[in-house]
Amino acid sequence: MNILMALSQREVTGAEVYATTVGDILTERGHQVFYVSDTLTKPHQGEFFTLRFNKRSIFRRFWHVGYLIYLIKKHNIQLVHAHSRASSWSCHVACKITGTPMVTTVHGKQPVHASRKKFHAMGNRAMPVCEAIYHQLIDDLGVPADTMTISRNGINTARYQWCDAPNNDKKVIAIIGRLSGPKGDLCFKLLDECIDLDRYDVKIVTGTEPTKRFERFRGNVDFVGYVEDVPAMMAKADLVIGAGRVAMESLLCGRPTFAIGEAISIGPVNLDNIDHAMATNFGDIGPVDLDIDFSLIPAQIEEALSTPHCPVEVNEKIKESYDLQNIVTQVEDIYQSVYVRTLRKDIPVLMYHRFSESTETQGRMAPYIDIDMFEKHLKLIKKLGYETLTFEDIRGKGFISRLEADKRYCMITVDDGFKDNYTLMLPLLKKYDLKAVVYAVSDTDHNQWDVEHPETPEKRFELMTQSELKALADSGHVEIGGHTLTHPHLSSLTREQQQREIAENKAKLERLLGKDLLSFAYPYGDWNQDSVELVKGCGYEFAVATNSGPLAVHEDPYLIRRIGIYPGTDVFGLFRKLTGGYLFRKVKEKPSHV
Repeated sequence: MNILMALSQREVTGAEVYATTVGDILTERGHQVFYVSDTLTKPHQGEFFTLRFNKRSIFRRFWHVGYLIYLIKKHNIQLVHAHSRASSWSCHVACKITGTPMVTTVHGKQPVHASRKKFHAMGNRAMPVCEAIYHQLIDDLGVPADTMTISRNGINTARYQWCDAPNNDKKVIAIIGRLSGPKGDLCFKLLDECIDLDRYDVKIVTGTEPTKRFERFRGNVDFVGYVEDVPAMMAKADLVIGAGRVAMESLLCGRPTFAIGEAISIGPVNLDNIDHAMATNFGDIGPVDLDIDFSLIPAQIEEALSTPHCPVEVNEKIKESYDLQNIVTQVEDIYQSVYVRTLRKDIPVLMYHRFSESTETQGRMAPYIDIDMFEKHLKLIKKLGYETLTFEDIRGKGFISRLEADKRYCMITVDDGFKDNYTLMLPLLKKYDLKAVVYAVSDTDHNQWDVEHPETPEKRFELMTQSELKALADSGHVEIGGHTLTHPHLSSLTREQQQREIAENKAKLERLLGKDLLSFAYPYGDWNQDSVELVKGCGYEFAVATNSGPLAVHEDPYLIRRIGIYPGTDVFGLFRKLTGGYLFRKVKEKPSHV
């Protein structure tokens, strides 16, 4: 995807670290990430554009919106990700005008005023970084809970490794954070009231130039300035004091950590308060600003300095909760849901069965399509510029690859494994250089399930032989998936019967093909919870249904909804079904989590 990260800042902030850190991983995963902000200090991959969001006159705001529209159109931006109030306001307007999906990561407590309550300006989804912000957005600003997802700060946990306690003659206390705004006020009070500056070696690590009021501490405090190698600085400290990302990174290094922020003081982070610390972004967010009893802090600092490391269990919890790769995967999932549901379109997953070349091979009841019409379908797919994907393609790049800029993708799936898939379909796939996924039944040589139907018996049609199925799979145009042994209604079977149908079918096909199967199709689109669990348990990574499952393909990889192709589906009918919004127009769905 083409993604625009928008920030408003004039110095290094946690939002910038988050945006560039997440942006670099997105770039590594194949996305094209652009940045727009007042300044951008952290190293980053991707083009940067300067825009003075912090200049907020009416004229300037119109200029911001106009420039954002220009960037969105010039660089084919598919989604805007804002990271601040000033940038989100302008991005919200620009995205409304251009129809571009937008999300906003909310890094801090939001100001409360009438206009903010009426005009949230966070786009299609807000992503507060902790529970305290989530509840503040609901309680103070009336942001609907179903338009938000908590998405924590992502940290490159590999960069912040557990380190041995330093052997300092004089205990080192590192206070890390900016010296402007409320954080500057907090740092001043810590130095003025809470820390024995003669007893400890206090280092202030910041990208902010100290203001005049800090001059009185110059003889007792080392104002280090901005440090690129933060882990090395933390490794030399006996205690790290900070909030937000600072506290998380310190805990990853195993350092005793005193979490205190713009709102509250957590104190030394331990097993008793780690959940509270995470919920408040390690002291940054609370019910009121600076709700701190500073008289308690000196004793708490002494307590924190009495241990060489933070608790190992706290370190492990931080790794689990803030792992960068996991957070970026969650962000990608949010991007996909916002993009698909805002534009109301997704990759069409087409469902075919048999192909007929004469009236004799046309069925009475079961779905089929004339082979000449199928060729017209393939011609239309090519003419419209669609490329076909298989699950092997998706497995390699992830579901989000289907939203690649300037690309149009669809998926052709074919159920049951009839002989005509080999004799009629395969030559056309080769002719038009397209791919399909065929779901094969393994323990019968014909459509026994239809022929023996008690009320509407069908004609007999042969399934592929093992050699034909192998040749189909080896063609490079077809991926094989599982479809049970005998094509039963799975929900009518016991769990044990379902297990045999699903697992033995998979094992037989894998022995024949010499490779693992990635996806499974529920016969008749019929399933229950046992079916889904068994499909997962057998090692399948994907499963396709028919008329069930969410409309966004990635939201449940074991219930991928498909679009049926029937004898009456002509070229115009396929054109309608290929348009990404077909299912959104046809299906009434419960409100999504996005």
